This record gives sequence, structure tokens and C-alpha cells, in this order.
Amino acid sequence: MTLKCGIVGLPNVGKSTIFNALTQAGAQAANYPFCTIEPNVGRVELPDPRLFHIAKSIQPKKIIPAVTEFYDIAGLAEGASKGEGLGNQFLSHIRETQAIAHVVRCFSSDDVIHVKGRIHPLDDIEIIHTELALADLESLEKQSSRLQKKTRSGDKEAKELLNLAQRFLDLLNKGIPARKLELNEGEKKQAAIFGLITQLPMVYICNLDEESFSSGNDYTKEVEDHARKDSLSLVKICGVLEEQLSSLSQDEQKEYLESLAMDEPGLNRMIRVCYDLLNLITFFTAGEEEVRAWTIPKAITAPQAAGRIHSDMEKGFIRAETISYEDFLLCGSSFNAAKEKGKMRLEGKEYVVQDGDIMHFRFHV
Repeated sequence: MTLKCGIVGLPNVGKSTIFNALTQAGAQAANYPFCTIEPNVGRVELPDPRLFHIAKSIQPKKIIPAVTEFYDIAGLAEGASKGEGLGNQFLSHIRETQAIAHVVRCFSSDDVIHVKGRIHPLDDIEIIHTELALADLESLEKQSSRLQKKTRSGDKEAKELLNLAQRFLDLLNKGIPARKLELNEGEKKQAAIFGLITQLPMVYICNLDEESFSSGNDYTKEVEDHARKDSLSLVKICGVLEEQLSSLSQDEQKEYLESLAMDEPGLNRMIRVCYDLLNLITFFTAGEEEVRAWTIPKAITAPQAAGRIHSDMEKGFIRAETISYEDFLLCGSSFNAAKEKGKMRLEGKEYVVQDGDIMHFRFHV
């Protein structure tokens, strides 16, 4: 399972700069709107020191981290929902992702032109939110029209979907994103059919200049207050600084971070927050061939986790030999010691996998 996260925002807020730093993929970044038309896609390893710590005790042939895909989506303009600035095309790209990283410009610069001619983060946020909501309204109205025709022929499923669509429409018409609608598990599955952009989880990425990224500024305080009211996460980074960091060797990067009193690149926090948006966790498999991190949703069982590796493993699941990462550390990072101290558990079909579990699956073919 790979998390697909779309990076969105107005033109010239630093999306492509941040994408370049994330992926080192060399996406074109320039000081004019709509520089990015087709979305650039970069695969980024999830920063997880646990994986490499586990690998130290085994020295496998391969170490395979979990991966997140980031999509650098072109800057959305006011009127995007009506096709302004190739808006319809850009909005369709967002629908293909699972989460949204909304980059908000929180820096002033005479060298980088703001598309509106002034820096006002909350206005920028409102433009993006409005365009996404209008796009969802238009999509839902079209889908509702088709569902109404089906209900006339007595289609019960169409009637349920139509009622759900109306609840979303009522919310969106009040300026409230679809993600705010409380749904039961059955309704969540039904809602996926609509492909609503505003139902996707979102995080704000405040892009600051080098002078204020560590402490923030008046712009970030505004966004922080707004995010708190909207119950959304927020990450503060300096895109230019992160791009510089990404071009350094590990030793140079460590030295540079120390000079900035930073434990890690800000982009690591961004990746983890985006990962958390979908309630994802990591379990590990460890052997001489490879030590690997696997991405799964919270609250899935051991057989389901085994199925992420191969469907035959889920079908023929017998048990899972499991050591928590915490117990692994308490036992001196030794698998043999963990077994001797009784920290390796045999878990059955009902076991719910926990973040950091190190697992070996037994199954029959």
C-alpha cells in the first residue's frame, strides 16, 4: 500500500520547490504561474529509523523502506472549478490522490511574484477551499441527476446514494468541506463512489523564508489559528532551505542541521504527517534476504497484514510470530534474546497488528 499525496496551492507558493526537495526529481520550478501542467510524481521513502535499527542485527542483502508518492499538482487559480487556468485538468489530478498537502505562502519576496499581488495566507486558503468545494458541488449535482433517474426505476442502492449525495450537497452549500460529514462505515464505502476532493484529509504546509522558519511569523500564526479551528494538521518548513539540504551528503546534511539546531529535515515531519492523515501504521518483516517496512491501515488483523505481502499468505494463514519494536529494543536489539525472554508472541487470526510489530508469518499453501 502506497500513500498518494497531492501537493496543491496557488501558483508561486513554492510547491515545486518543496517537491524537488522531497524527491530530488528535478521538477521544473519557475517564477511564473502554471509552470507545472502535468503533475510530476515522486516516490519518497518514509523516514523511519526503526527499519535500519532492525537491519543492523541481521545485515540483510536488502533494506526496503515504506514509500509515499507525492504529486506536484499545478497551481490552482481563482475560477479553477470553472476551467480557469486549466483548472478542470488540475482538479482531476487531485481526485487521483488520497491526501492533500496544501502549501500556503508565508514569506514575502520581491523576487517571487504572488499571483494576487500581495501576501495574505488566509485569502489564499479561502480561494483554494472555495475552488475545491465548487468542483465537488458540480460533480455531485451531475451524479445526483443520474441517481435520480435510477431511483425512478426502484433502484434501492441508488436511493441510498442519492440521500447521501444530498447530505454532502447541504454541507458544501454552507461552505463546509465534505470531510466534516459524520459517516458510519457503510456510508464511508458508499461515499468513495463520489470521488469528492474536499473529503480527502488535508494538512497545511506553511512555506517560510530562512529568517523566520524556525520561530514562525505573523503569517504562520494566522494559518495556525485557522488550522486549529478547522481541526487540521500544520507543518512549517522553508522550501528553499529544504532544497539546499536535499542536495547535501548525509554527513554534510547532519552538520548543516546541527548548525540550524534541527534534529532532522522539516520535510521528514511533512512526510510523517501526510502518512498519519490516513491512519496508516508500519509493520516489519526481517530475514537474511531483506528487512522491509510494510504500510497498512490501523486496526487490520494479522491475516490481512499477511495478505499485503501475498494473497496466498492471507488465505493460508496459520499464525504470526510477533515481537514489538519496544520489546526488541529492551532485549538489546537481539531476536534471539527476545525469543529467550519470551517476548516473541504467537498471534492468531484475531490479532490486530500494532505499529512497529516485527512479524514472521506461518501459512500453508
